[in-house]
Amino acid sequence: MRTQPAGIAADVWGKLASPARYRLAAHIDRAEALRYLGYRGQAVDDELAAHIEDIFARAESEFEPRGASDVFAIDAAACDASGAPCIRLADTTVELTGRSIWRHLKDADAAAVIAVTLGMGSERALRRCSHTHPADAAILDAGLSAMAEAAIGAVDTALRGEAAACGLSANHRFSCGYGDCPLDAQQDLLDALDARRVLGITLTPSNLMLPSKSITAVFGLFSGANGPVPASDAIRSCRGCRVADGCAFRARGTTCWS
Repeated sequence: MRTQPAGIAADVWGKLASPARYRLAAHIDRAEALRYLGYRGQAVDDELAAHIEDIFARAESEFEPRGASDVFAIDAAACDASGAPCIRLADTTVELTGRSIWRHLKDADAAAVIAVTLGMGSERALRRCSHTHPADAAILDAGLSAMAEAAIGAVDTALRGEAAACGLSANHRFSCGYGDCPLDAQQDLLDALDARRVLGITLTPSNLMLPSKSITAVFGLFSGANGPVPASDAIRSCRGCRVADGCAFRARGTTCWS
């Protein structure tokens, strides 16, 4: 029996707390992909624009993003091995440490965990292209990153819609590696979704996902029993991010999340 949050009614919890699987439309947001390439309004000649479009269109025809999600009750009263507050997800081995994720989820009733991937076909395509056409590989990499972002955005939107229909609100997505939340929690998040089996996602020894065009994230669901979604958590910020000082996006006057 899945642990039910005190602030969420049994009938609502019955609708939300179960694994979901997704086959998603392959879509590349052109503006987002160009942003990954460092585009900031420079002129792009027609020949290059056509070439970029051809790479993006072929990627959209070749790859099918897939996703998985589940919802778990939150224990925000837990402490990690050092005695610092942490977030534990009921009925899983997930323990999310760091002040940033604790602040993000401490007042939530439950957490939605999501993962998407473009599959190993995308990984092989990137490797082939990097050996034969390095410039095209950079374009393809940006396009696939935008495709993965669109995929997790679609799962996010679907889950938020279900939660809203049940009277719950949500804050924004948060991933391991944001702020001071370490990457080593990644494995437990993947295990909570059975992502190795259902999506084929594994981790490298440095806790990076393979296929590389994979994303995991978590966001809080709020019934209102603990008050409204905290205003400080309702928007994203670079403050506290451990890579902010050397961030390539900030150097270009933008962010990784806008």
